[in-house]
Amino acid sequence: MNTISISRRNFAQLLSAAAAATLVRPAISFAKSTEHVAANAGIVRLSANENAYGPSPKALQAMTDSFGLACRYPDEHNNVLIEKLATLNAVNHDQILLGDGSGEILKLCAETFTGPQNGKLVAADPTFEAILNNATANGAEVVKVPLTSTFAHDLPKMLAAAKGGLIYVCNPNNPTASTTPKNELREFIANTPRETMILVDEAYFHYADSLEYESVIPLVKDHPNLIVSRTFSKIYGMAGLRCGYGVAQKETVERMRVQQMWDSVNCMALAAATASLDDPDHVPNGQRLNSEAKAFTTSELDKMGYKQIPSQANFIMFDCKRPVVPIIKAMKERNVSVGRLFPALPNHMRVTIGKKSEMETFLSAFRQTTA
Repeated sequence: MNTISISRRNFAQLLSAAAAATLVRPAISFAKSTEHVAANAGIVRLSANENAYGPSPKALQAMTDSFGLACRYPDEHNNVLIEKLATLNAVNHDQILLGDGSGEILKLCAETFTGPQNGKLVAADPTFEAILNNATANGAEVVKVPLTSTFAHDLPKMLAAAKGGLIYVCNPNNPTASTTPKNELREFIANTPRETMILVDEAYFHYADSLEYESVIPLVKDHPNLIVSRTFSKIYGMAGLRCGYGVAQKETVERMRVQQMWDSVNCMALAAATASLDDPDHVPNGQRLNSEAKAFTTSELDKMGYKQIPSQANFIMFDCKRPVVPIIKAMKERNVSVGRLFPALPNHMRVTIGKKSEMETFLSAFRQTTA
């Protein structure tokens, strides 16, 4: 295998300062390049729950400084990021599994814990569909359990539907931006038989500020059937770079790893993710900017008489009072891209919270569309 000769320590130093390995530095920055593409597109993109503000400046610099590693396989350098994540989450090194975005972690869970030999997948309706597709491709039965009247996961019904296999809990949930109360989730995890695996997807963890919400990573140590997925695609602004991770007990991680493609996280993503964790300002700034733009948007929708599901994420979902598909199409004609149809909620629109100027454009287009 083609591996680089520098040590992990040197790689870590490279992320913060090293231009020594850099062969060519681009004439323009990533930020300028992104702005150029967005400006030319002429479309306000509020459809994919991305972070409009992009990666940390430290992440951008780390990628630039590590261009010279592009010719090398990344396997020797995974541990730099894993060590930081283990420390951040107060778990052991062998309890972290890196992935090509958290989407790879979801796919590995479907491949490892569902299918004809393992059992069905039980998930909410609506929820993030990727793992449902993964399980179906793996030959598994997929059982959808409607959310409760408060848009929480109906955990008792989900547990009753599962016999082995895997239960998927997206919390905060996509597309509703709602959460399942921490006490209910903690009790559910405690009562689920060990032969039934639980995957809690915490992609939007950093945006949740409700007192009724908490991460379940601390519960992993007592529950061998619990897996938690996280991503750098949301608050860290790295959706295009693809980096995520799972947290589980060592034996569970090892079961999943045998299904995984080698070197699925590339050098640029490793560099950016590692540097992001060293930027103490990036997460709180992202939380503040999202909160401000979301408050502005929901206030304007309130004035217009549209009721939203209380949001604990970087997007909102609200009742348009009519079928949403024609509105989605009309918004697209006005160069505003919003979320797709979710059949369980045919009158609801999902909208990513972008910059305030983007939300102003969205509101203007929505007023014209629904006038």
